[in-house]
Parts: sequence; C-alpha cells; structure tokens
Amino acid sequence: MDVPDNHTHLDSEESDAVVAELLAAGAAVGVGRAVQIGCDLPAARWTVGALDRHPQLLGGVALHPNEVPQLVADGALDAALAEVRELARHPRVRVVGETGLDHFRTPPEQWHLQEDSFRAHIAMAKELGLALQVHDRDAHDDVLRVLAEEGAPERTVFHCFSGDAAVARVCADAGYYLSFAGTVTFKNAEPLREALRAAPRELVMVETDAPYLTPVPHRGRPNAGYLVPHTVRAMAAVLGADLEELCGQLAATTEAVYGPW
Repeated sequence: MDVPDNHTHLDSEESDAVVAELLAAGAAVGVGRAVQIGCDLPAARWTVGALDRHPQLLGGVALHPNEVPQLVADGALDAALAEVRELARHPRVRVVGETGLDHFRTPPEQWHLQEDSFRAHIAMAKELGLALQVHDRDAHDDVLRVLAEEGAPERTVFHCFSGDAAVARVCADAGYYLSFAGTVTFKNAEPLREALRAAPRELVMVETDAPYLTPVPHRGRPNAGYLVPHTVRAMAAVLGADLEELCGQLAATTEAVYGPW
C-alpha cells in the first residue's frame, strides 16, 4: 500500500517528536505521505513550519468556517485572510482549506459571515493556483450554490465527504473530488457508502481528518495515518475493487490534485 492521507491535523499533537513518530507509523503501513491542514492562524503558522521539518508533508492553510464569526466580531477577519494568503505562498502549501460552511455548529444568523469568508477563500485558491478543500457540514445545497456562483477552482475537494449518492453525483458532474474518511466504516453510514459507489473512481481520495473520525474497529482512540488501511480496505469492499488497484488509483488521484511531494 502506498496511499497518501490527504487531510490531517498534526498540529493537534503535543510535540514535534510525536508528529515524527506518527509519520513513521504511517510509513510502516504504506501511508508515508500526508497533507497537513492548518485551519486557524496558529495552526496555519505551525503548518508552514512543519513543511520545512517534515518532507513527508504538503500543507493547506485557511480559516475554518467556525472560526469566522469570532474573527468578524473582533474586526480581525481581513487581517487574518491576508496572513493566510501570505502563508499560502510557501511552495509546499498546495491547498487553500479547509474552508466552507458549517450549519451544525454556527447559528443561522451567522451563516452569511461564513459564506463571505468561503467566497474569499475560493478567490484566494484561484489567485494562487492552489487546490481548494471544502468543509461541508449540513450545508450541501449552500456549499454547492456558492461554488457555482463563484466558479470553483479547477481542483476542488470535498474533504470528509458527508453527502449521499445524489450529492455525490452532483459533485461528480461538476468535477469535484470526494475525499472519504473513517466515517465510511461506521455501521450507520450506508448512505455514505452509496455515495462512494456513485462517485467516479478517478474523483475519489482518502483521508483521516486525524485525530478525528477514527475508523472501525478502533473508534474511541485518536485517529492517525497508520489507521488509513482500515478505511481503504472498507472502501475496496464497498466498491468490490481490487485493493492494490484501488491504492494505485487513490495515490495517482491525490498526486494529480496536490502535485508531487
């Protein structure tokens, strides 16, 4: 297996030594490369520094939609976006993200603030020629609407895809990539497995969203790259695909989106 984890949050770890241990554990099972996502200013700054210390990593930087209302309240959104834009110029930053809409944790009266930030991130990705990673929680219709209105970047990835087969088909028709996490292994996730079946194989990727969304049978412990094989084997079973062939496809698609490590 040689499959990159295309979305992780290693900035959540307590030390750089732990990060190195987790990267080594992933490499031991064929998950030796990852895209580190920093989605607030401290995490984005950490990400850029980590890229210089760990050649196994590419990076993404953004302001998570749930960060946006407080930044607006503090009068700090424009300055934060400007700093993200500068951090995104690092040559190993290949992603603007995760950005998007979250209708689960943010009340409806603040959704327009998230939408304004989402539009700014879309413009940034296009300006810098970077991929876009989308956070979409309980907001499928509005996320798709904003992408259509703004004109999505050429490489747009729905991180931790959470829609059903109908949403997957809409995304596929638009050429968006669908990244599946450990949630695809959950017992109650049959609509997500139907979405995986509906997605064109060349638009599918895999991620951890570590330390979250740990796959079965390890739910309850922190997620990490060394657990990706559980998710990939589950995906192969859902698709009736040859495991080695699927791994090759996942790796090729990930490199097509983010470029070489």
